[in-house]
Amino acid sequence: MIRPELQKKIDRAIRLLQSIPLENDEPVEVSYSGGKDSDVILQLVKESGIKYRAIYKNTTIDPPGTAAHARAMGAEVIMPKESFFDIVARRGFPSRFVRFCCSELKEYKMLDRAVQGIRKSESLKRAKLYKEPEMCRTYKKGGKVRIYLPILDWTDTDVAEFIADRGIKCHSLYYDESGNFHVERRLGCMACPLASKAKRLEGFKSHPNLVKAWVRAGERFISTHPNCEARKIHNDGYGLFVATVFYDSKDDFLRARDGFGGIDCKEALESYFGIKFNEKTMPK
Repeated sequence: MIRPELQKKIDRAIRLLQSIPLENDEPVEVSYSGGKDSDVILQLVKESGIKYRAIYKNTTIDPPGTAAHARAMGAEVIMPKESFFDIVARRGFPSRFVRFCCSELKEYKMLDRAVQGIRKSESLKRAKLYKEPEMCRTYKKGGKVRIYLPILDWTDTDVAEFIADRGIKCHSLYYDESGNFHVERRLGCMACPLASKAKRLEGFKSHPNLVKAWVRAGERFISTHPNCEARKIHNDGYGLFVATVFYDSKDDFLRARDGFGGIDCKEALESYFGIKFNEKTMPK
């Protein structure tokens, strides 16, 4: 039984969706990420009866099973022109201050109008940034999109209750070994630069092959950009990765690397993540 408070939010969300003007019979885009909030907005759009296209933009570093879940939910899977690691090899490692990966892989226009599952309760930053359930956004690559946020004021409790009431089967990562649903879990790019250092390390430990892929891509970047700042500091992708993921500043890294005892970055990574680098697969 849906709580009256949640039912009001559902009704308000559907009214918002039904108010979207669809010019030239163009459908509205459901910006589908594969996460629980995407599952909720997709269900709301279906219940609203409006014309839509659910579109999942594959970042190539989403958690395993995300693309398969998107297809199972009826979303179109759009592959990027370059993978995340090809972009890194071309531009270097992204950071929370230079997150070009988002604009390259996710933040680009598909249709004139889009429905997104952004919620204020996810973070203080989002609560400050998103005030109204309707906004206009201009992407760096060009193109303005009218964005609609039907669950902007929904809480985790609202999301979990709606999912249970509608019998929605979410991504497997939201369930524990006993099959219990965990609404507090987040789904996003593995080892996202916007995450805290602890969260990033947790992501790399959970998917150690990612470490190898990042190091290989970093090595490619250094070897093809002889005049870049990273090349002046690092001789290889091992050092670039260690400095980026483990240290807050260049100076902190250099003190650790060049100080008494020093550190061998390759050995440190192999020990910390329990992996072994195959030199034959590293770019020359």
